[in-house]
Amino acid sequence: MVNEHHMSERHACALVGLSRDTYRHVGHTSALNVELRDQIIQTAHTRRRWGYRMIHDVLRPQYPDINHKRVYRLYTAEGLSIRKRKKTKRIGVRVPLVAALAVNQTWSMDFVSDAIARPGAISRRIKCLTVADDFSHECVDITADFGIGGAYVTRLLDRAATFRGYPKEVRTDNGPEFTCRAFMTWTQKYGIKHILIEPGSPTQNAYIESFNGTFRDECLDENWFESLEQTRQIIATWRIDYNEIRPHSSCGRMPPATFAALNRQLTGDSMQSSKTDAGIS
Repeated sequence: MVNEHHMSERHACALVGLSRDTYRHVGHTSALNVELRDQIIQTAHTRRRWGYRMIHDVLRPQYPDINHKRVYRLYTAEGLSIRKRKKTKRIGVRVPLVAALAVNQTWSMDFVSDAIARPGAISRRIKCLTVADDFSHECVDITADFGIGGAYVTRLLDRAATFRGYPKEVRTDNGPEFTCRAFMTWTQKYGIKHILIEPGSPTQNAYIESFNGTFRDECLDENWFESLEQTRQIIATWRIDYNEIRPHSSCGRMPPATFAALNRQLTGDSMQSSKTDAGIS
């Protein structure tokens, strides 16, 4: 308008609703934004199920001066987004969960199913036993196999307890693997309280249901399984990444393993202080 119609700058800017300062000063992308944009794109392509919040949590140690709003602006400018899952509305009475107050207080467990692709043949189903700590949100164990019975479940829990110790409570649904004699005997042997949810009420086991949704969304749906051994390797790698790298919103935006380690340290310091005070008095 200024060049072709010989309008004044003031008149042309008023007609299009543009600030004269914006017209005179052309914006330039800073080197930090260019570098940050490349990091965001690389992380988003690597972690296809992560949104801008998760990406910001991962990049924050490397770029301590950036906030989530800048990451969101660059994230949306590049057209990055994730598909949101539709949540099924369930009708029924919601029973509130009693929150765990310490690591190893309550373990929640459930099964997730998937399949191994076999060219020219029917895919073979596999079961994955998932076990999570309600307090630290750590994934205690994930085991994949063609069949997992009650006795098999107890052996897997004994293996996990070798490194972590036994929980005080376990929360499960009413599946045959958790109501069989082998599992009941195992809970009685170690004095573990068995919390059974009501049939058809998965919200009463919300911790493991939430974990299973993440597990399916970020691991099972993102990989093509061709053998049981390959499946176990992929799941084991994802489990380590979930516990030690992936930030968790319920853990103060830090990985579950880091949150659990800090809690153990604080608990140990508190116990030591209590013993010292008792000795002084």
